[in-house]
Amino acid sequence: MHADNDGAPLMLAPDVLSETLTTAMATGAEFAEVFVEDRRSISALFDDGRVEELTSGRDRGAGLRVVVGDTTGFAHTADLSPSGLRSAAEAAAAAARGGGGGVRQVVLDQHTGPAPGPVEIMPGDVPKARKVALLERADSAARGSDGAVTQVAVRYADSHRRIQVANSDGLLTGDRQVRTLFSVSCVASGDMGMQTGRESIGHTLGFEVFDEVDVEDLARRAAGRALLKLEAVPAPSGEMPVVIGPGGGGVLFHEACGHGLEADLVAKSASVFAGRCGEVVAAPIVTLVDDGTMPGEWGRYAIDDEGRPAQRNVLINEGVLTDYMWDHLRARREGRASSGNGRRQGYRHLPMVRMTNTYLGVGDADPDEIIADTTHGVYVAQLGGGQVNTATGDFVFGMTEAYMIEDGRLTNPIRDGNLIGNGPQTLLDIDAIAGDFAMGSPGTCGKDGQGVPVGDGTPTLRVTRLTVGGTAA
Repeated sequence: MHADNDGAPLMLAPDVLSETLTTAMATGAEFAEVFVEDRRSISALFDDGRVEELTSGRDRGAGLRVVVGDTTGFAHTADLSPSGLRSAAEAAAAAARGGGGGVRQVVLDQHTGPAPGPVEIMPGDVPKARKVALLERADSAARGSDGAVTQVAVRYADSHRRIQVANSDGLLTGDRQVRTLFSVSCVASGDMGMQTGRESIGHTLGFEVFDEVDVEDLARRAAGRALLKLEAVPAPSGEMPVVIGPGGGGVLFHEACGHGLEADLVAKSASVFAGRCGEVVAAPIVTLVDDGTMPGEWGRYAIDDEGRPAQRNVLINEGVLTDYMWDHLRARREGRASSGNGRRQGYRHLPMVRMTNTYLGVGDADPDEIIADTTHGVYVAQLGGGQVNTATGDFVFGMTEAYMIEDGRLTNPIRDGNLIGNGPQTLLDIDAIAGDFAMGSPGTCGKDGQGVPVGDGTPTLRVTRLTVGGTAA
């Protein structure tokens, strides 16, 4: 095991990686890459007053990618010995191009790249009993909120992921990513049936996150959300103004706009934003950013899974589409630099273009005045899951916490409603943005069967018209 001066992991010696890449390039490949990963994780579930699950795991291996023209060969192995890596390199090369070619020796540069994010307390060094104690405290706080809280599930998880990337351009780099997650889900029962509430936090930090996060307060907020919904009225139906609160609506822009700005979907003409760089695609107060460098946030990393430094990428600037998100290979074909958005679920997967922390920039409106200026509509404090057609931008999202706006005031909480609209049209229909920015809950973004950690955020904003799909007459 090796380490560089910044403490980033070099799990395999440079000479082993160099020999592996030389083998991969032997049949005349244009590009080859070795991605090494070592991931340790632990999770615990406290349900129905006791620990139901307490699991730990380790996954370690390497993925070998070889590119010839438009063809990519890929192989992965859990055998990190020189012979195991050589076999994987030969398999990937054969898949990319069978036979022919000479030997191209790959010489790796000295390790470069930004330093990993700071970690004060490695979660792996914390006794399991201390983690279980957090679960017990949260469970007790949620159940103590009200007798109507009938079910509580609390989950803790942490992971320590080390990666190393080397390629035939001479790149040699690595990163260490430590993530800590805590969530509370509650069920409250009343005359109108059962309602749920959930709160979660997740950061690319160590166990020191609990010096700032009060798990009992988190639990009470989850319980409060479930209790509040016991008194909720059915959601209205029809087109109306929608105000989205700070943090709670970031997933809308991640799904409805962010995916359409990923270069692979753009290249397939599977995005409504294809070929629109330089055009006005949003209201002039709208700036949309994807930023993998945000300290401590769930989608943060020092380098992406192709070894490129994370970046702050402005995608829409004051209403104008300025750029897409790029991985290394697509950027290479276009003769431009990667934006640091090449990500993969693990060493068994090929990288693809993925978001990191995607958010809407702040405006200068007052959040209270945005509500006061809305005669009738819906206020969404938190959105749930949804789906989007990236080719058209059409989307549907569930509302997990929302309220009626009547005469410029928040009134009844509502339930059983969806937000229905079109991403590009929504960007144009935003007429007010406040300065109270917040990041939302940690998320896992799924794409082509791969999941990666992502964050999203918004300030308070108003969309002049969205369709609310409720059950009220």
